Amino acid sequence: MIKKVYSVAVVVSDGKKARAWYTKKLGFKLVENYDHWITVAPKGSKTLLHLCESDRLEFGNTGIGFETDSVDKSYKELSKKGVEFTRKPEDEGWGKSAMFKDLDGNVFWLFE
Repeated sequence: MIKKVYSVAVVVSDGKKARAWYTKKLGFKLVENYDHWITVAPKGSKTLLHLCESDRLEFGNTGIGFETDSVDKSYKELSKKGVEFTRKPEDEGWGKSAMFKDLDGNVFWLFE
């Protein structure tokens, strides 16, 4: 089951410039830096800001990710409860993720 908020996407026009601003101006730590996946966080925080380089997020995508011990298990449990998934569990190479939506079409991520 979902155990915590993992990340929140912040749309930025330039990932490298945003990374520098968040780390140098706000003192955030750089957590991950893989092409499009740049995450930062205040020191001591486990919730990440994903600096998502884009003009805008995809329709409905909140950019909010929840962490779970098992994406497959959570997918099965939530599906049984009637939660609609917009993307089934997939191994991305860096980890497994899935996407689901709420009653209003807001889309959330599941990560393990």
